[in-house]
Amino acid sequence: MRSHTAYLWIQTPERRGILHLTPKVREEVRRSGIQEGLCLVSSMHLTASVIIQDNEPGLHQDIMEWLENLAPFRKDYQHHRTGEDNGDAHLKNLLCHLQVIIPITKGDLDLGPWQEIFYLEFDGQRRKRVVIKILGE
Repeated sequence: MRSHTAYLWIQTPERRGILHLTPKVREEVRRSGIQEGLCLVSSMHLTASVIIQDNEPGLHQDIMEWLENLAPFRKDYQHHRTGEDNGDAHLKNLLCHLQVIIPITKGDLDLGPWQEIFYLEFDGQRRKRVVIKILGE
């Protein structure tokens, strides 16, 4: 078994945002030379998530609004006692999860017809990383 690791550095200009990662992840799969295996894509920060979803701007807006309704920005989170102001970002991460695993078949991501990989930022405006770990033959 072989492995390949790459890091994406991300810094969103706004506090919240959605970035399309599929082309970058697909390029790393190609670079790895792995034909059959698995690809892990994971946020290395607890205030961001990686998801698989449809690439449709209206849906992206719906997702962010839904998350804001479930975990709204508030000043009274217990986490804020540490001096942070991103308690809601941690809760949003819990709802969307940290990472995804995608099969690799014939040297490419084996995604469904509408599936794309996205990075969801909940506490941006600072530099963060995503790890891509590819394992296989």
